[in-house]
Amino acid sequence: MSAITISKYWWPAAALSLAIAPQAWAQQWEGSLGAGVLYAPDYLGSDDYDTQLWPSIDLNYGDALSISPRSGIEWHAIRNGDWTVSPFIGYTFGRDNEGDISAFEKVDGGATLGLRLALEQGQWKYSLAGSTPVTGDVDGAELEASAAWRLPLNERTFFTFTPNVAYADEEWTESMFAVSTRDSLRSGIASYHPDGGSWRLGISTSLTYTLTPQWSATGFVGTGYLTGDASDSPIVDDLGSEWQTVTGVSLNYNF
Repeated sequence: MSAITISKYWWPAAALSLAIAPQAWAQQWEGSLGAGVLYAPDYLGSDDYDTQLWPSIDLNYGDALSISPRSGIEWHAIRNGDWTVSPFIGYTFGRDNEGDISAFEKVDGGATLGLRLALEQGQWKYSLAGSTPVTGDVDGAELEASAAWRLPLNERTFFTFTPNVAYADEEWTESMFAVSTRDSLRSGIASYHPDGGSWRLGISTSLTYTLTPQWSATGFVGTGYLTGDASDSPIVDDLGSEWQTVTGVSLNYNF
């Protein structure tokens, strides 16, 4: 999932998780809650950026459940040594009709259902996840692979490096990057219908500094590149950019 406009959808998840079994919270839950500032493209494929508040959530309920904006709500159904198989509920972002695409139809995002296979080996965590939207205007499916490396630089500072690659099938690419006849007539942009899927290549890094046993600060930067029929879309090629960069900082309370 992209971090773009993440703040619109994950504050309710944080509130819900805080409301679950309040008396057992300290005993059952661990992780961090916080808030930060995000500088990201207006939509996937845009070359216009804005700044927004966003939630920093990383919660674990024992070994059974985890919640984060990037991975969604995961149930770790199968654990076998370093391997984990986890069904999850996530979110796929749509596209507002503002700015360069104000003459286009809005694409509503929606909930997704998926399955993630993860492997932890030393300082590395590998992940392969497939998901499909079940609400909203986006159809099709996505497949994402990533490898996260976490390196302690000293007792207070941690660095992470995460390369990732995602594939979206033709239906998903059509939902996000097609230019319908109606969009074309209103905008003057040529109509466009993808013939296949698209790849997104990305790298992200973060640096976390522990301020106190309870508080930490994190800075991060990530960049991605759209390829295939997504990059050929006029939404990207004429109005936006194949390169998508996200930067931000957050302050987190750890428990």
